[in-house]
Amino acid sequence: MDVDPRSYEQVVVSDNDIHDIVLSYLVHNCYKETVDSFITCTGMKQPPNYLEDMEKRKSSNIFFLGIFHCALEGNALKAIELTEQLTHDLLEKNKDLHFDLLSLHFVELVCSRKWVEALEFAQTKLTPFGKVQKFVEKLEDFMALLAYDEPEKSPMFHLLSLEYRQHVADNLNRAILAHANLPSYTAMERLMQQTTVVKQSLNQELGKDGHRPLTWTEFLKG
Repeated sequence: MDVDPRSYEQVVVSDNDIHDIVLSYLVHNCYKETVDSFITCTGMKQPPNYLEDMEKRKSSNIFFLGIFHCALEGNALKAIELTEQLTHDLLEKNKDLHFDLLSLHFVELVCSRKWVEALEFAQTKLTPFGKVQKFVEKLEDFMALLAYDEPEKSPMFHLLSLEYRQHVADNLNRAILAHANLPSYTAMERLMQQTTVVKQSLNQELGKDGHRPLTWTEFLKG
């Protein structure tokens, strides 16, 4: 059933709900001084144990960020080592993530033109994943990099990009947070994800009628 968008204007949004969403984002990211200022300015009650929770999260985040940056900077073997120190079975249970981390090290060897070392690493660490069908195509793409003197100019150049490392590092960070029973996303980020999906759906509908897609500014203005 289609819903008239104008009906949303009749929905009353509580200031307390908005404050809770903003506060959860600030606490999630350990912005203590901003949290204190926000609570004072809004007159909110201090959430119970929020300082203790924030300190626990901060301590965890320091270690998590170390792992994240190892992956992001291409030091995948160190990221794997630290992850296994944190939890011995996370990568064992998450084969996709384990493969992606190993692939980052393979990529670093390729970028350094260490062809023999890259081939040996692929044969010992990556090839065993080929027993599972979903990894076969991935393996073929990575192995194809060895066929090019300048892999940056190959059809698989995206595997050498910062964007690919960022993607793997983000997946690793989310997996670690989930393992620690910490939320991977804040309520604000969830709302933005949902809003993005709604915006994409509206743009698809508008596109059918020949209208141009909505900009974020137009969308948020309603």
